[in-house]
Amino acid sequence: MSELSNSSAPTAWIAGVGASAGLGAALARRFAHEGYTVILTGRTTSRVDTIAAEIRAQGGHAVTAAADVTNEAQIAQIAAQVREQGTLRSAIFNAGNAVRAPTLELETAQFEQAWRTNVLGGFVFARAALPLLLDAPDATTAPTGAGSLIFTGATASLRGRPPFAAFASAKAGLRSLSQSLAREFSPRGVHVAHVVIDGGIDGERLRSAAPQRVSDAGPDGLLHIDAIAESYWQLHRQNRSAWTQEIDLRPWREPF
Repeated sequence: MSELSNSSAPTAWIAGVGASAGLGAALARRFAHEGYTVILTGRTTSRVDTIAAEIRAQGGHAVTAAADVTNEAQIAQIAAQVREQGTLRSAIFNAGNAVRAPTLELETAQFEQAWRTNVLGGFVFARAALPLLLDAPDATTAPTGAGSLIFTGATASLRGRPPFAAFASAKAGLRSLSQSLAREFSPRGVHVAHVVIDGGIDGERLRSAAPQRVSDAGPDGLLHIDAIAESYWQLHRQNRSAWTQEIDLRPWREPF
């Protein structure tokens, strides 16, 4: 773990940080802007290091912790280091594996990997983060509770269709996990929320893989990463008397 933090600041741990023009990075920037020390977990060390450097250049505090979210030992080690950074106030699971293939061409290994990244990874991350959130000294008395545990979902969380059988089943599993955790830990002061991203995200992944879709979408036809990040921040700051368990975000032109 590369360390540069302010131990007196609240912290936010974000798993699923990749490209600078991606949602994970936007979430990190948003929380850092509010004075949080952000812990960035992603699969590629060079990418999380780049984003951390960008945050530091803007005066923020960032810590990098590259890992595979499905690796229990790696995530447990990071959790121990997160505890040293200060009081964890938000844990965000943004990892995903959008496997795309017709069902008869879908390999068992691909199906399993989608489940491992989205569902098992979400469970491993949540199990590591929850004790840190529950340790907040004002877990049951603060207006916003102990903090937030937020999961990134997708259209596929609610509706399965080809060629996304693996992705849809995995995202549906993650949604169910978030509901189970909300019912168990909300009474203990942790705000567990699931965000359905219902539309294309205007980021590096879509611009590289489907530039024509970006062009066809038109003005504000895709979700802006900073606008999504703002919604996560507002979820995190909700008063505990009116918590949202699930929210869906979509561009104004997106059919649903």
